[in-house]
Amino acid sequence: MKSFKTESKRILDLMINSIYTHKEIFLRELISNCSDAIDKLYYKSLSENIGLNRGDFDIKIYADKDKKTLTISDNGIGMTEEELENNLGTIAKSGSLAFKNENEKKEDIDIIGQFGVGFYSVFMVADKVEVVSKAYGSDKAYVWSSNGSEGFEIKETEKEGHGTDIIMHIKEDTNDDKYSEFLSYYKQRELIKKYSDYIHYPIKIEAETPAVPKEIDENSDTIKMATTIEWETINSMIPLWRKNKNEITEDEYKEFYKDLTYDYLDPFMHMHYSVEGAIDYKALIYVPKRCPEAYFSKYFERGLKLYSNGVLIMDKCKDLIPEYFGFMQGLVDCELSLNISRETVQHDRQLQRIASNIEKQIRRELQDMCDNDRERYIEFYKTYGLQLKVGVYNNWGMDKDKLQDLIMFYSIKQDKYITFKDYVEAMAEDQKYIYYGTGSSILSIKKMPQTEKVLNSGYDVLCMTENVDEFAIKYVASYKEKEFKNVTDGDTGIENATEEVTDEDKPIVDFIKETLATEVFDVRLSKKLGDHPVCLTTEGEVSLEMEKVFRAIPEGDPNAQNVRAKKVLEINSEHKIYNKIKGLFENNKDELKEIAEVLLCEAKLIEGLPVEDMARFVSLVTKYMAE
Repeated sequence: MKSFKTESKRILDLMINSIYTHKEIFLRELISNCSDAIDKLYYKSLSENIGLNRGDFDIKIYADKDKKTLTISDNGIGMTEEELENNLGTIAKSGSLAFKNENEKKEDIDIIGQFGVGFYSVFMVADKVEVVSKAYGSDKAYVWSSNGSEGFEIKETEKEGHGTDIIMHIKEDTNDDKYSEFLSYYKQRELIKKYSDYIHYPIKIEAETPAVPKEIDENSDTIKMATTIEWETINSMIPLWRKNKNEITEDEYKEFYKDLTYDYLDPFMHMHYSVEGAIDYKALIYVPKRCPEAYFSKYFERGLKLYSNGVLIMDKCKDLIPEYFGFMQGLVDCELSLNISRETVQHDRQLQRIASNIEKQIRRELQDMCDNDRERYIEFYKTYGLQLKVGVYNNWGMDKDKLQDLIMFYSIKQDKYITFKDYVEAMAEDQKYIYYGTGSSILSIKKMPQTEKVLNSGYDVLCMTENVDEFAIKYVASYKEKEFKNVTDGDTGIENATEEVTDEDKPIVDFIKETLATEVFDVRLSKKLGDHPVCLTTEGEVSLEMEKVFRAIPEGDPNAQNVRAKKVLEINSEHKIYNKIKGLFENNKDELKEIAEVLLCEAKLIEGLPVEDMARFVSLVTKYMAE
């Protein structure tokens, strides 16, 4: 019995108990090692013309449930006695890394395992391991065996053909771990498809075919049944994303998406990139036809699948895609600096550059669709516009410049969805602001008296109907040096929108303001309300729509509940209601107080704000209707 080199017991305990999160990873590691061994012999065949082709290689996995062993075999380059001792007797010694360094000038050297620890993950599921190996060109084979940290031994043995067999004696099941499941055909198939589907050599496992009649015993009238064992290739080998785009049909893209995401719908669109240069990677990204239901919940996990040389490293790598594109599905395949377990990625500059490139490419695709296929972009935007607007709002508007040209709102004058660029290009020469209105629907915004006031001045109004809209616009602030202006703002910049209060009107306005002092910040007269008797506008940063949003926040947040807009009640001085107000001011101030209450309630209802004492409002309306 030989001891492991280095402080083996402590290091091996670390390998088994600390580095890997999931025990099932062992199969990925061993298959990757087999692939590397085959690669070494394949590259040797290219340089020395030894008569081996890529189609001559494969990886085989078979289980013996009676003996509780799982064997993984390859017909790669194999190992000599010295290599067995050096590679397996020294933890963190990587023959693959050494091979890659020796051949770093050659192209297409896609060696996977470079840490030399992946093999030891086998001890998470096995209490004894035997490695039978015969080096290519050698007439001797050797078996390396170990039961873990106590050490290992190497003996000469017999083996047909070159390559390596790893024989695992699977641990007994416990209450917490069912090790025997790794002997199951279905579990093996699941793990191969999950982690190693794109290893570029066939991975074959034993598949039992249904039992068929073998012979009939005439004396007992019984039928003897027989099953046959066949080798089934499990992995796809050639990833779709590594093929030339011109060779892939639309149906193939759709089927791959469904396999990748388990979505039964076709994707809305796909983006396929192959980048070479300072950084090399391939990406295949899909936009689903519908947004995930739990997208805005804490349970949603965004991210792209991350592959390294065709081996799955992370199922959801959120660092590859920004939050505002988090609804997209897909994958990236590249060669990155991984951590020692290959379960997570080291946060290096290369990953950041890939993520930055992907974000830019997605934006370019979307912008191109917006500019050249507006109908299709509007279809996309109706599904994902909210996510883009949340992206503008999040992180204090840090990403606004990246997203503002992808944002759209419904234009009342143009009767369609338009971008900020479209709005500015259609602006009147004397127009100072980009006007917008907020409300629960486009129809409700159209009918607002404040909207009518802006439209009558010849200016367009954008309709913002989602809670996040105005918060996002506050961060955008301006577009092409044109500031945004809410139609409910007290100062819309439109001349003669409000009028100077005359000496005759001032006592009336002051009286109404005093009457409603607990409800409104100010009372003004207006000439631009058309047929509407009153409306509400605001002063300051908090708009009426913002107040509604804050009111809707659960009562557990008192700060939000107490946020109120500085409301300004505007009264139409050209409406007949104002003549009644003037008469009541002279003859019946108590009744004027009640009329002021009714007008304020009407203005609130138009804006969708709550009327605190609805019973009193109904009583007052009924009273004056009956007169």
